Amino acid sequence: MTPQTASATPRRTDVCIVGNGAIAKTAALGLSQAGHSVTLLVPPARPGAEASASSSSAGAEKPWDVRVYALNHTAQKLLSSLKVWGALDMARVAPVDAMDVKGDGEQGGHLGFDAFGAHTGTLAWIVEDSNLNSALDAALRFAQNVDVVTGRACKLRCSSLGARVELEDGAPLEAQLLLGADGRESWVRGQCDIGIDYRSYHQRAIVANFSCEKPHHNVAHQWFTCKDGIIALLPLPGNKVSLVWSAPETLADTIMDESLGELAIRLGEYSEDALGLLKPLQPESVKAIPLALVRPHAVTAPHVALIGDAAHAVHPLAGHGMNLGFADIVDLLKVVAARESRHGIGDERVLARYARARKEDVLLMQLATDGLERLFGANLEPVRVVRNLGLNLLDKLPLVKRKLIAHALGK
Repeated sequence: MTPQTASATPRRTDVCIVGNGAIAKTAALGLSQAGHSVTLLVPPARPGAEASASSSSAGAEKPWDVRVYALNHTAQKLLSSLKVWGALDMARVAPVDAMDVKGDGEQGGHLGFDAFGAHTGTLAWIVEDSNLNSALDAALRFAQNVDVVTGRACKLRCSSLGARVELEDGAPLEAQLLLGADGRESWVRGQCDIGIDYRSYHQRAIVANFSCEKPHHNVAHQWFTCKDGIIALLPLPGNKVSLVWSAPETLADTIMDESLGELAIRLGEYSEDALGLLKPLQPESVKAIPLALVRPHAVTAPHVALIGDAAHAVHPLAGHGMNLGFADIVDLLKVVAARESRHGIGDERVLARYARARKEDVLLMQLATDGLERLFGANLEPVRVVRNLGLNLLDKLPLVKRKLIAHALGK
């Protein structure tokens, strides 16, 4: 990896990737290891970011990141193939061996999944954002044909020769293929005039970490409620759990005004039987992330492809937003490797194959997550009865459950 600044000599590479998250970094590694030269354009670090990252005292346990991902088998295989999985701090990675899903009300439905019934060793792995990005950064330091350029893009032009990005200081970056991996509010997508269908869920994902009185046995718990939204407690190593609470905005505002101790008491209404008393991890940390469905009208443009949240943002109730991004990379690498020698990496036919490859998988996840959010958000007693009956019925259909979980695993 060759670090540069925005004012460095302009360079043309096979691929330019705009973004600084795990999806952007993984795409850079995958394409570089496939033999392509890559420029990774990252924004300048926020003031104080480095200081806060190194603020923990020597010898003390690093605080647990409140941003965690439930990575499926597709993600694990991709990261393993790129020599990233083995670089993770595995002492901070928790396997998910089972899922326990409950509906709402006193007669709430129940649905359970486990690794044994799915004929697999584990359902998923819970990985902190900081752990994943540290492993990716370490791998990028040894990448031979990746240039990391720090700067802000201000203009994008595409021609028959490729894509050209101009930075704020005037320095250009040129590539046969430009990847937009710059998140839900993608600058690349906007520059390509790709429209979107946008639906706010009027919810925020409240994320925080707790210790639990009872062992979680690597079980992920989820409660679909109507008035309080959707609550998930994911296993962390030891007697710790990570909260993802998709809370209605009014409730989210209340929670963020309260202490984490008060949040633990709220959670006890749902979690006490399974996990016992919850206590906030020290140092206490909580974040609230606005939730929305974002469906771009296209995921490609001339010499441009979107990946990750730039290509699709879904409700986190299934925990597969990040996994969709890793699947984007897998399919992109496949179509690029399978292209005819006369077609460049940014050829419209290559990008059309990428778009077709991703269409069904993304659409199914969008329909499933959006449909479930609507179903469990409906505050009508007949709907409540039907959805709870549906959970109970599905729990008694092992073949259907196995197909559902196989799709979620990425198998």
